[in-house]
Amino acid sequence: MAGRPLHPQHVVYDGPDGIAFLSIFQPLLGYTIVAPREHREQVTGDFTVDSLRAATSRVPGRGGRPPGGAAERLYVLSLGSQSGNRHVHWHLAPLPSGVPYEEQQVEALRLERGELDLSEQELAELAASIRTQLEP
Repeated sequence: MAGRPLHPQHVVYDGPDGIAFLSIFQPLLGYTIVAPREHREQVTGDFTVDSLRAATSRVPGRGGRPPGGAAERLYVLSLGSQSGNRHVHWHLAPLPSGVPYEEQQVEALRLERGELDLSEQELAELAASIRTQLEP
């Protein structure tokens, strides 16, 4: 957030187990970050089966999809380093349908390719749309 210190968070989920919010950088529409409430550094080693299930309960299939759920695939990544950004979090990146294979996977996430130019209003509407997908 150093590049955008005044950029508000667009929260899509805020509960006792964790928080999910839109990334300030949107290489793919609906790119969302999910983080557990309790501090964890290792994506598998610092969790019991139950705590990992609770922390990722907002990840599979539903969270992070763009409006209408029109995603060919939902990429789920855990990025970080012991040298910095030591808190476990997951990146949810919905790949829209029709993207050529050579532009998929890690290539689709490269910020050098640019990011979507979304207004604060569009981000707020996107967050609201994703929130409705997470409701039981």
